[in-house]
Order: sequence, then structure tokens, then C-alpha cells
Amino acid sequence: MKELVKKLTEAFGPSGEENKIREVILDEIKDYADEVRVDVLGNIIARKKGAGEKLMLAAHMDEVGVIVTNIDDKGFLRFSNIGGISPFTLIGERVVFENGTVGVFGMEKMDDIKDLKLNKMFIDIGARTKEEAQKKVRIGDKAVYYRNCDIIGDYVTAKALDDRAGCAVLIKVLQNVKSSRFDTYFVFTVQEEVGLRGAKTSAFGIGPDLAIAVDVTKTGDTPESEKMAVELGKGPAVKIMDRSVICHPKIREMLIDSAEKNNIPYQLEVLEMGGTDTGAIHLTKDGVPSGCLSIPTRYIHTPSEMASIDDMEKAVELLLYVLEK
Repeated sequence: MKELVKKLTEAFGPSGEENKIREVILDEIKDYADEVRVDVLGNIIARKKGAGEKLMLAAHMDEVGVIVTNIDDKGFLRFSNIGGISPFTLIGERVVFENGTVGVFGMEKMDDIKDLKLNKMFIDIGARTKEEAQKKVRIGDKAVYYRNCDIIGDYVTAKALDDRAGCAVLIKVLQNVKSSRFDTYFVFTVQEEVGLRGAKTSAFGIGPDLAIAVDVTKTGDTPESEKMAVELGKGPAVKIMDRSVICHPKIREMLIDSAEKNNIPYQLEVLEMGGTDTGAIHLTKDGVPSGCLSIPTRYIHTPSEMASIDDMEKAVELLLYVLEK
């Protein structure tokens, strides 16, 4: 799991530019699925045939990033966000573009740091003129945090654990499932961070009878954090609701019952902000009973998200039990 998470998180893949991370995932799953295809939006849909109901398992492969909106005469780049990014997270951080160009975030002089906004920041790629910068990047080019993945005991810290952690879980489930009681579709979706777009179209195409998304969720276990009954290292969290969905009781109880019967530690999650692919899937066609299994994660949407390897492995164990038992 550690090696897989490192490989996934260090791959490039902001929303709308998932080519590189898609190739990494395809290479991991190609020998384990009965069918694999990439749809017109770029979602990976891998099928493990079974005689039962049609189950969709989803994890998004895109990550937050930035996009170039302007290049000034001195070669500095102005940018906008792709997904939820705080300007305070960016000060002094580095980004990397798909072609390998590295940049550093800088900010304009201001009287009060509280006034910091993205439009008061820029990216410095070491260019001296606009023409020099244009040889490296173009308007519309995307970049992601430039950070390695590090293992700290049982914990992992990296960019893009949202949601490469979920992708790692689905890959391991697909690699280890023997005989599923469902006709199972493993879907690695695109453009979740900008509106759950890949989940919406892939679910429409599949038409599942039920669905489970695997994504990250916030925790309440750091000093003076907001109160939330989720902690690292205490097992995956069964989502009750977030701002995009109230999870279907059938799926919620199936996950809880499976965890309890197999002595797998789990937590219950009520997320007061944000959403996941579940929010788009459950509204597909005439409705899909849907739920979500969450990986507790600290510092979401920063260059150093943190999660527990054991929580991911327990999520794999739980989903295998759901599929096989």
C-alpha cells in the first residue's frame, strides 16, 4: 500500500488534465479487470463481472491545482484556482507544470496579510521577460503542488491524498477480490474537484443499482480543531451525510454491518461542509442508493495532506467483505 500511495500521489493530475495519473492507474489494474475502458470525459471504468446487482465503486483521480490566466511583461504568471485552495496555503510553496517547469508562489506587498487573495499573488518561474516565460508556459496551462510523498510511521503525508488515497483503496480491492456477489464497476473519475463532473457522466452511462464512493474526509483530532468525531488511525469512516448527500440507509447499514461482523474498526462521519462523488451518483437517472466510505485525512487541499496507511488497508478489507460475503 505504501508504494502504491507514493506512486499515485506523486503523479501529475489536476482536474481536466488527468492523463498522467490515468496511465498510472491503468497500468495497476489492467491485469485484474474483466473489462477496462476510458469514456469520453476520461473516466476509467473497470468491470469485474458478477451475477448480482450492478455496483459502482468510485474514487476521483484528479487533484486541486492552479491555472495560468496572464503573463506580465516581466515574466510573472497570474493564476486562478482549480478546486478549493486557500491563498495562505500557497505562500512560499512551489508548483510544477506538466512539462516539468517549476514555479514559486509570491505575493504583492500589502499592509495586512488578512487581505491576501489569489489575485494578489503570482507564480515566479525564473523568467525575465514575457517572451521567455511563454517558452515555458501558456495561458491555460495547469500546475499542481510540487511535493514528494513521505511515510512517517503508519502515516503518509503527500499532496493529492484527496483522492489518490481512495484510488489506492479501489486498486487494492480490484487486485484482491476473488468472486464478487455484485456486477462491480470500479470507476476512477475525473473533475471531482470542480463539480463532481466525471461521476455524473459515468454513473449515467453505467446505470448502477447501488454505489459506494471512496474519498477523504476531515478529522477533529488536531489541537483546537473543529469538533468532529473522526480521527486518524481509528478505521475508515462510514459517511452519514455531507453537503452533497444524505447517504442511503441501505448502503450505510451494509457498510456498518459488514465492519461489525468482520471486526473491522470504523467510524461514523457527519461532514458539515464539502461533498464527494456520492452527491452526483445518487441523483443519476431515477436515483441510485448510494453511500461513501471515507479515509480520515488532515490538512486537506494543502501540499501536505496526512492519512493513515492502516485506515486505507482497513477500508480495503471492509470493501472486500462487502463484495465477497
